[in-house]
Amino acid sequence: MRAVLSVGSNMDDRWALLRTVAEDFAAEIVAESPVYATPPWGVTDQDEFLNAVLVVEVAGTPLELLRRGQRLEDAAERVRVRRWGPRTLDVDVVQVLDDGAEILSDDPELTLPHPHAHERGFVLVPWLAADPAATLRGRRVAALVEKLAAAEVAEIRPVGTLTGGPDVGVSGR
Repeated sequence: MRAVLSVGSNMDDRWALLRTVAEDFAAEIVAESPVYATPPWGVTDQDEFLNAVLVVEVAGTPLELLRRGQRLEDAAERVRVRRWGPRTLDVDVVQVLDDGAEILSDDPELTLPHPHAHERGFVLVPWLAADPAATLRGRRVAALVEKLAAAEVAEIRPVGTLTGGPDVGVSGR
């Protein structure tokens, strides 16, 4: 199955934490976005995030993929104190495709596609960079990006790559 993962961090060594996900999925990555600096979403009184999207081809079930992401979050000592609050590492399963067909799920443990992906620039902008032909529930991701508030998209900026690290002048913290 092919899956879209959104990864983010706004605590500790953000670059190293994001790289742990890329390293764990290294043999399965089909495409990856640049790393973007993004403003916090939901709760804004926190540090900016680094976000990226990985498109992966993996064996197993969507729930097994979720558990794999949660193990990476646990290894990064993620603590869920406040919804949309600061986090060492966030690994979200945004979309799963089986033979090109989007898997839909209302399971409270894993809703697919991610119920808020269509409204989050920190997911859509990197996803579009990783896969310009991507669709979400039949809508082009490019069209969803165009629907976002201009101010939100303007604050999202590429700062490096998962494999190459930060561009000159961009810190990991």
